Amino acid sequence: MYFKGAGPVLFALLAIAFIVETYAADYKTFLEHHYDGPKSNVGKNYCDTMMQRRGMTKPNCKPVNSFVHTTKNNLKGVCGKGGKAIANGLRRSIKQFSVTTCKHQGGSTRPPCKYRENKSNRFIDVRCAGNLPVHYDQGHI
Repeated sequence: MYFKGAGPVLFALLAIAFIVETYAADYKTFLEHHYDGPKSNVGKNYCDTMMQRRGMTKPNCKPVNSFVHTTKNNLKGVCGKGGKAIANGLRRSIKQFSVTTCKHQGGSTRPPCKYRENKSNRFIDVRCAGNLPVHYDQGHI
């Protein structure tokens, strides 16, 4: 049976809207978990504060998380000319970014969470949906 009239067009528009909204939600989560540009001035316990602020300490302490200190446009750029395709659908940045990685210090995985900080310049690997980064995989010095 063939669709007649505006049915196929409406279906296509709804499908596109759903996909775009899904990408936008994944990008928003990516930013909440991995973007901090410029690096927030939160005192000497950067990781403890940022992990709590960004909701990664409840109900359990997230073991590891990285924050990239750059502009949103630079992050998006990795999904385009600012990155190159590598294995498993990931893209690696062609330039290094300032990145702070927070690692849980061990002990209880329940709050209060205590983290160690490691800041360095690294190439970053991300998964993209269209032109938006939606997953941070890792960084390479």
